[in-house]
Amino acid sequence: MSDNTYAAAGVSIEEGDRAVELFAPHAKRATRPEVLGGLGGFAGLFKLGDYKEPILAAGSDGVGTKLAVAQAMDKHDTIGIDLVAMCVDDLVVCGAEPLFLQDYIAVGKVVPEKVAEVVKGIAEGCLQAGAALLGGETAEHPGMMEENEYDVSATAVGVVEADGVLGPDKVRDGDVLIAMGSSGLHSNGYSLARHVLLEQAGMPLDGHVEELGRPLGEELLEPTRIYAKDCLALASECSVSTFCHVTGGGLAGNLERVIPEGLAADINRATWTPGQIFKLISSVGKVELAEMEKTFNMGVGMIAVVNPEDRDRALAMLTARHIDAWELGTVRSASGEEPRVVMHGEHPNF
Repeated sequence: MSDNTYAAAGVSIEEGDRAVELFAPHAKRATRPEVLGGLGGFAGLFKLGDYKEPILAAGSDGVGTKLAVAQAMDKHDTIGIDLVAMCVDDLVVCGAEPLFLQDYIAVGKVVPEKVAEVVKGIAEGCLQAGAALLGGETAEHPGMMEENEYDVSATAVGVVEADGVLGPDKVRDGDVLIAMGSSGLHSNGYSLARHVLLEQAGMPLDGHVEELGRPLGEELLEPTRIYAKDCLALASECSVSTFCHVTGGGLAGNLERVIPEGLAADINRATWTPGQIFKLISSVGKVELAEMEKTFNMGVGMIAVVNPEDRDRALAMLTARHIDAWELGTVRSASGEEPRVVMHGEHPNF
């Protein structure tokens, strides 16, 4: 009998089928009434509801080298939350409600239990965002990836009424910047964090860190906070110009993308103290503040740009939704040569 089989080449259709069997109950939890059909089709079907002039929004992303931490710790049930967060919170920046998400998981070798854990996290993230997990793909790549390696990516699709699209064109002089606290590093800057903490300082992932109050690995795998429902609630009750999802490039780098020409955002560092993980990276690696600020979110995961008349209401709403929120700064007119984001002051106790 010939050894020239798919299994002999490193791809197990049987294990792939068992992975689907294991993750199907998790995937079925993350649904919406508009979903048509079930798992297993060639395409996911979604019936768009009643809209006057619907605008579809789409975004794709991954999790980056945070995956290296998950793989080193053999903990895979939260990385899917990070994946959903990175996609859906880009959609809400323009006011779009996330409708559904499709994932792609590439593995060196299908281990059904591991794939099911990843999908469990994706389903949980979709539930937190109010989106349906409409389908996806798990691909086995022997010879291209090590057996214990995997990568994840996803595309999320949302919808917003044409007259409800948010963006830089709605930002006005005097608008207030409302910060929403992050849960930690989220999913950006891990190459620098790993280099400083793991490679240079040799800190073990399972080692307890007094400043963090838990093992380093647990802190690094803290799931990215998903703000989608909070932002949509805020936009429905307050006059919101736009949002800013703080990801790669840091706070200033991302805020520049939503501040139009002729205006500048003033950010006062004195309004908050970055969390302990940021202090740890900065002190252990002697990383300068400028480098920290362009690499990490520094404790701010999302920013709402709101009309000053709605400042107090926005803060009250976010507090009621258990989001740590504060006034970060304001938008003002700017001269032609001035940067669109100006950061000043010093963080207390940092």
